[in-house]
Amino acid sequence: MNKDTDNRNMIYFLIVSMALLAFYQFFVFGPQQKKREAAQVAAAAASSSAAIAAGLPVGGVVAVPLTREQALTQTPRVAIDTPSLKGSLSLKGALIDDLYMIKYDRTVEKKNDPVELLTPANSKSAYYVVSGYNFQNIPNAPTIDTVWTVASGTTLSVGKPVVLTYNNGAGLTFTRTLSIDANYMITEDNAVANATPQAIAFAPYSMVVRNGMPEHAGKEAVVHEGAIATSSKTLASPKMGDYRTDSLKYKDMAKPKDGKKLEKKDSIGGWYGITDKYWMAAVIPNQSQAVQYTARADLLDGVPVFRSGYVDNAVTLAPGQTWKAQSHVFAGAKQNTQLQVYEDTLHIPRFHWAVDWGMLSVLTYPMYWLLDKLYALVGNFGLAILSLTVIVKLVFYPLAHKSYESMTKMKQVQERLKPKLDAIKKRHEGDPQKTQEATMALYQEEKVNPMAGLGGCLPMLLQLPVFWALYKVLMLAIEMRHAPFFGWIQDLSARDSTTLFNLFGALPFNPATVPLIGTVLDGPLHIGIIAILYGASMWLSQQMTPMTGVDPMQKKMMSFMPIMLTFFMTQVAVGLIIYWIWSNILTILQQYSIMHRLKVENPIDTGIKKVRDMMDKGKKAA
Repeated sequence: MNKDTDNRNMIYFLIVSMALLAFYQFFVFGPQQKKREAAQVAAAAASSSAAIAAGLPVGGVVAVPLTREQALTQTPRVAIDTPSLKGSLSLKGALIDDLYMIKYDRTVEKKNDPVELLTPANSKSAYYVVSGYNFQNIPNAPTIDTVWTVASGTTLSVGKPVVLTYNNGAGLTFTRTLSIDANYMITEDNAVANATPQAIAFAPYSMVVRNGMPEHAGKEAVVHEGAIATSSKTLASPKMGDYRTDSLKYKDMAKPKDGKKLEKKDSIGGWYGITDKYWMAAVIPNQSQAVQYTARADLLDGVPVFRSGYVDNAVTLAPGQTWKAQSHVFAGAKQNTQLQVYEDTLHIPRFHWAVDWGMLSVLTYPMYWLLDKLYALVGNFGLAILSLTVIVKLVFYPLAHKSYESMTKMKQVQERLKPKLDAIKKRHEGDPQKTQEATMALYQEEKVNPMAGLGGCLPMLLQLPVFWALYKVLMLAIEMRHAPFFGWIQDLSARDSTTLFNLFGALPFNPATVPLIGTVLDGPLHIGIIAILYGASMWLSQQMTPMTGVDPMQKKMMSFMPIMLTFFMTQVAVGLIIYWIWSNILTILQQYSIMHRLKVENPIDTGIKKVRDMMDKGKKAA
């Protein structure tokens, strides 16, 4: 056989072999490979459903809790150091669990003693943020006990991110890049690389966990404290206006049998966390991501464990692929201005609702905005409160003026008819029914409506929602915390430090240390200067308010209100009492101007007259 024939046969052989290989690939191996891939995808899809159905993992309670200092030494850590936050994150579980807010001191008396926000997971009052993955049948998948490795970075600070990695030893590599701003927002960039020969499924999650009921829980009835969740009302391309904010109080969540909860609710984006009066920790998914969120408490060994967070829709990751996603963690002070910045720049829906504006938000939010502007203008939060009160009084001046004028004119009529009314009482003494009938007949004869005075109260009632909204604003304003006023008032958010029982500080002892009754003296009987001034201003305001058509018994009961509220105000923040005192003073001035102009008897004119008479007698005696 010659050489050309051999070459031709070789070419024929290669062509036939390639044809057979193509036939096998297309009709045999290809379909089999597709079946195997379909089986892997089906298995991954089933695993995905199981992963997302798993929901948020239940946190635990440490049998023998460690002190904070002990807990910090138990795990390797990476420091956190910014102008607003200091602390560390735990490499075990990649937890954000050690944070102090260095711009806020715990007390006025002690400086450089920052407020603690987050606490290590294995301590008694654990409070932390954890982000992880729900897997099904994946060996060595990362859990809260997994120790991550620092790939780069030594301290998490502004402009200096930290990169954490974990390799499960079976083809899966997890990477988490953490970055932080100068305020309270942490950005998490997560990645999962699949170098295994099969598809895997997982559901990313992130949540805030808090062990035990906080000491302050339930003390602030007006301001919400507990779980908070902002979610979309629709899953079809929600707009900013399609989001709602739900909140659950600590005590309502921790009830043993019927504790309130939000369990596996669907949303697109949103944010979920646990909030106190001034501080909050929240987890924030990508705002285009479909999630299931949960806010609930589980009783473990009699201790409520609060959880608030979300699980992403499950991810199916094919061999050779890498999944990436970005989310955020907020941990810090609820400053309205800063919350608004995050809401606008990161497109977080209703993020400023971390501040509890309440059902009267249409009033509370504008008032807060105005108060903040006044504070920036006058530089003293107490003066800002006084200025805002004046503005509110001016807005309602026409309405209040009409009300007080109506009641004063009715009192004027009653003073004019007083001789006739006294004669009726004397004539029908001992017969209330005939006295009432004769009185009504006199009113009809004089064409007087005895209910006119009460009608004047209606405009005043219309003002109540506004004054309630102002009260709430002062309760939730973080700017009032540790804000000084004048003199001994160094914290407008705290109660008055003076007390009657040591002559307002003149005597060198603390009534709280008195045996047996110290708790009472320092509690409901802690009557300070500000509370006494409030009681006096309320009494004078009450005396200046003409109460026509009011039952005598009701008048007597109302006369005790200044005394009762004086004791009540002993435990109220000074800033709130100053607001009420100033409001009472403005009301007194307004009432006086009307009564003096209409020449109606009033306590101020009567008092001035008595003082002048006494001075005249003194001069004559001299």
